[in-house]
Amino acid sequence: MSLKYEKINTERIKKVQIGEEDYPEMLNYIGNPPEKLYYIGDIKIASMPSVAIVGARKATAYGKWAAYGFAKKLSEYEICVVSGMAYGIDAYAHKGAVENQGKTIAVLGCGIDTCYPASNLMLRENILKEGLILSEYEPGVPPLPYRFPMRNRIISGLSIGTIIIEAGLSSGSLITAECAAEQGRNIYALPGNINSMYSFGTNKLIQDGATPLIVFDDIIDELGIKKSSSGSTLEIVLGKDERIVYEAILQSGETTTDSICRRTGKLPSDVNAMVTILEMKGLLQTALGKIFIAK
Repeated sequence: MSLKYEKINTERIKKVQIGEEDYPEMLNYIGNPPEKLYYIGDIKIASMPSVAIVGARKATAYGKWAAYGFAKKLSEYEICVVSGMAYGIDAYAHKGAVENQGKTIAVLGCGIDTCYPASNLMLRENILKEGLILSEYEPGVPPLPYRFPMRNRIISGLSIGTIIIEAGLSSGSLITAECAAEQGRNIYALPGNINSMYSFGTNKLIQDGATPLIVFDDIIDELGIKKSSSGSTLEIVLGKDERIVYEAILQSGETTTDSICRRTGKLPSDVNAMVTILEMKGLLQTALGKIFIAK
């Protein structure tokens, strides 16, 4: 891994700690949430419905095209794109969002004052026009290789689901997929040529149960979100697990996580994550430990 990077202006850097109001909600439900996050941009973007797109640094033209296309499609439906601002797939995922007026989050494996790789300096500035860059590492921390697998849990943790575009046998993207699985999040993978080393990891993920994405619209269908007939607003359609939790709340009118667990047989961590997703979709409200149907 090359360690060429560039220092940037620190005046815009802010910090949020776990337990504070602006701390990203979805990170509260992962096994090892970061105690604090340093960021530049609008931290509220980290509480939007988001999907991660990750993949190989040494990506093929096919992979770059797919990363850009899926990011563009998600942006059309107001879904934030999360990635790691690395070479290859990450960069094209961010570009697909930025160039199509979408929101995107770059999660760094180094201090927030560092642009790594240095060649992504222009991409970094473009992300910050409408997006967010964040890191659990304090300013001044260099981009050492062992830090990148740690940041992958944040990429998947911020997201409802993770799309793996291309991955070799030892790709860090497979670590992100593993994190997503441990966090109870959905995993999607792009099928590839069985003769390509860059598709071995994604094809293996599909073999092991990841959902294959055949066309760009597949991710929208899988998320259960579609535009209304007028095309101006979003009409929310619930996935299977979301509907089970939503109906349990609907029957009660006002309830708690413990009550939902008893009704559905689901774990508290899974229920809390699902409630957060439903709240993002505007269907629920929470206050003082209670869960309500949004009016």
